[in-house]
Amino acid sequence: MGGGIAQVAAQSGYEVVLKDISEEYVKAGFAKIKERLVKRVGEGKLESGEKDRILSNIKTTASLKDCKDADLIIEAVIEKEDIKKQIFKELDTICNDETIFASNTSSISITRLAKVTKRPERFAGMHFMNPAYTMKLVEVVKGMHTSDETVNIITAVAEIMGKIPVVVNDFPGFVSNRVLMPMINDAIYCLLEGVASRESIDTVMKLGAKHPMGPLELADFIGLDTCLSILEILHAELGEKYRPCPLLRKMVAGGKLGRKSGEGFYEYRK
Repeated sequence: MGGGIAQVAAQSGYEVVLKDISEEYVKAGFAKIKERLVKRVGEGKLESGEKDRILSNIKTTASLKDCKDADLIIEAVIEKEDIKKQIFKELDTICNDETIFASNTSSISITRLAKVTKRPERFAGMHFMNPAYTMKLVEVVKGMHTSDETVNIITAVAEIMGKIPVVVNDFPGFVSNRVLMPMINDAIYCLLEGVASRESIDTVMKLGAKHPMGPLELADFIGLDTCLSILEILHAELGEKYRPCPLLRKMVAGGKLGRKSGEGFYEYRK
């Protein structure tokens, strides 16, 4: 997600600092961006000079200190609240007082994340859909203390990036995952209970509800570990309706995480 967001921002003319936990990871992320842009050039969808301009807008680093001059920071680490809080605590001491913080969290409270900083009024959610470089929606999440000015700035940035921002309030899962994750979870229950095969479940939703992907395909795409993390947050905060299916827990425990691991409900190994 971080690489996808960086690409979209750079394409839109922003100067971007792409940070990851190590030089190895950040170089891999940059290489993925370059690979996608080279492919677009090959398809005749992008000029070679434009590709070079986009890439020149991205600097890479493994140090948060290199983000100190940013006007906007978009955090896109794994869906673990303690990790996100630790990053924002550190950024709060590094960045100037005017820097706006945004989290790409898909389910964690923006209000709680903002509380660890001294800038809750300049803290919002900026939830991109995956893949960020093609999907149009951005949920702009307004925390309890997020100022209208911050919401307006985030909305304007999303529009410059070619996205369609939708402002929502800070509730578990916001809108997208509060609606989406129960569907995925029920699809997994259908598979567990023998209601239908994985292909049949996905085909029913693709043809019957005009979804571009079936729920099991989509779960693999998102990452089964991410789906589990989101459902656990929703279950803790909203109740039994969101209890993760035992099959989902079993698959994550067994390392079957979807596309990222090469196997989930489907196999992706070459």
